Amino acid sequence: MINKFLNKIINGDCLEIMSKLPDESIDLVVTSPPYNLKNSTGNGLKNANKGKWANAELVNGYATYDDCIPYDEYIEWQRKCLNEMMRLLKNDGAIFYNHKWRVQNGLLQDRHEIVQGFPVRQIIIWKRKGGINFNPGYFLPTYEVIYLIAKKKFKLAPKANRYGDVWEFKQEMNNPHPAPFPVNLIERIIGSTNAEIILDPFMGSGTTAIAAIKLDRKYIGIEIAPEYCEMAENRIKKFQQEPYLNL
Repeated sequence: MINKFLNKIINGDCLEIMSKLPDESIDLVVTSPPYNLKNSTGNGLKNANKGKWANAELVNGYATYDDCIPYDEYIEWQRKCLNEMMRLLKNDGAIFYNHKWRVQNGLLQDRHEIVQGFPVRQIIIWKRKGGINFNPGYFLPTYEVIYLIAKKKFKLAPKANRYGDVWEFKQEMNNPHPAPFPVNLIERIIGSTNAEIILDPFMGSGTTAIAAIKLDRKYIGIEIAPEYCEMAENRIKKFQQEPYLNL
C-alpha cells in the first residue's frame, strides 16, 4: 500500500493524507510546520499591506493557509500531526521536527506545549544568520531548534554521532518559498540515519525530497498549497536534470 505514495508530492491536508498511510510504514520524518508567526504579538508581521514586514515573503506567505491560528488551536493541531507521525514510524524510526522559539507577550514560547509527552531524545540547534528584530525587549534570534523525537530502537548511522548538537548552516536565500530549508541541513539529517523512506508532511518547496534523492532514499511529500506542490515538482525535475545545480 505504501508503494503508491512513494516519490510523490501529494497536494492535500497532511492529517487527511497521513491517515491513509499504514502503521509503521515510515523510517524517518523530517519536517518544519508553519510557525504560526502571524499570530505573534511581536515584530509587526501582520499582513501584506501593513506592518513593518509588509514586503516580506513570510507576510505574503501561504495562499491556502494564513498562519494565524489561535495558539491553543495551533498546539492541538500540531500535537495531532505528531501523533500521526508517531503512528507511521517503524519501531526504530524518528522525527526531526524543526520549529522556532519566539517571544509572545514578553515571554518565551519554547514549544514545550507541543512536544510535551512525546519521546524527545535531543534538541539540535540550527545556527543561522539572524533576520530583523524590531523588538527592543530581546536580542536578535540567530537559531532555530530541531527536536529529535525518537522511538526506542532508533539509532544513528555509523559514525554520525560524531556531529555535535549545534549545526551551522546558512539560510536558503534563492528560494521563493517563505521559509525554505537549506538542502545541506536536510542532507545532514537524512545522511545521519539508515532510513529508506522519508516523510515530510509539510513539504513546501521540496527540499526534503531533493535531499532524499541525493542520498538515494525514497520520499513522500505532503503539501497543502498547490503553488508549492508545483514549485517542489519543478525543483525536483531541475535537480534530476542537473544534479550539480545549487537548489
